[in-house]
Amino acid sequence: MSDDKSKRGGQDRARVSGSETYEVDYFAHKHGLHRAQAEDLIERFGNDRDVLDREAEKLKTEA
Repeated sequence: MSDDKSKRGGQDRARVSGSETYEVDYFAHKHGLHRAQAEDLIERFGNDRDVLDREAEKLKTEA
């Protein structure tokens, strides 16, 4: 199902759509990750932006 860009409420901002290339690319760029790393985080932890931000920070500190 595609992302309805006319609905931009809090719920949409709280999620990272793994099926939308630009959202995955933005998330990866924001955290200095490769696209594959971002996709892996989304697959492992779901699409909740707060959880993904926290896990991306953990990933960066481990490196």
